[in-house]
Amino acid sequence: MNADSKTPEKRMRRPVHGWVVLDKPYGMTSTQAVGKIRWLFGAEKAGHGGTLDPLATGLLPIALGEATKTVQWAMDGRKVYRFTASWGEERSTDDLEGDVTAISAERPSLPEIEAVLPRFRGEILQAPPAFSAIKVQGERAYDLARAGEAVELAPRPILIEGLELVDQPDRDHATFEVSCGKGTYIRSLARDMGRALGCLAHVSMLRRVAVGPFTEAHMIPLEMLEELRHKAPGGNAMDGVLQPIATVLDGIPALAIDAAQAQRLRQGQSVLLRGANAPIAAEAVLVTEGGKPLGICAIEQGSLKPKRLFNV
Repeated sequence: MNADSKTPEKRMRRPVHGWVVLDKPYGMTSTQAVGKIRWLFGAEKAGHGGTLDPLATGLLPIALGEATKTVQWAMDGRKVYRFTASWGEERSTDDLEGDVTAISAERPSLPEIEAVLPRFRGEILQAPPAFSAIKVQGERAYDLARAGEAVELAPRPILIEGLELVDQPDRDHATFEVSCGKGTYIRSLARDMGRALGCLAHVSMLRRVAVGPFTEAHMIPLEMLEELRHKAPGGNAMDGVLQPIATVLDGIPALAIDAAQAQRLRQGQSVLLRGANAPIAAEAVLVTEGGKPLGICAIEQGSLKPKRLFNV
């Protein structure tokens, strides 16, 4: 591509800030989804708040512009999934994409399924799938697995806040809803449930329905965004679907400051907090000026120190 061909693309970029709560379609990678949304909005920067596998659908929060500075809080937020476990087969990827590695003629009854669920609630240890992005001696586990190497990842502590059976359409399938913390692999959960039930299992359907403060009610299908883009090629009319930058920061304390204090923070200087009720320490606070979010700061020994300020 020559320099002239790059020029129109550069002119399309514009400062746009906020969250797009995409209903990611089946078959699309999270990286592809981010690229598509960035193009539709003409945004200068974009990132996502938690990967979804290509075969998964549902809620993919995509940060545009200054919202990318808050991605960490989306990734750390509680997530809710609905998934279907297919009994009788284990697969190399623990989902439909992989090769069958083991089979079983056993099928669990409803009482057996209900009885095993408590073992997978609370703080548990979970071994991630071999086909995952976790690094092993500098290499992605899925690259090693695709190359035919045996990959065994050590179990890690995770938190599963809730796990419920929601449907059993036939003897070969069961659908569950799970509420979990960061680092949980639903493919591993289905695999381990199948082993505990003695019937083996893999994920045949996976849909994410919540990430932190974002829920199904916020989700927007890609087709709707494409239609908006077609009706308003300039992009600005699409900004009405954006969620505010600070949406994912609802779970951290907020602190209002005045204009003089805000100016000090913008210059990279700390601000001494005065008053009997002034906080002494905090890892992260959302700082506002005049009711508008200014950025994320830390409080150390009674001083407010800038971490990530929003340039909006």
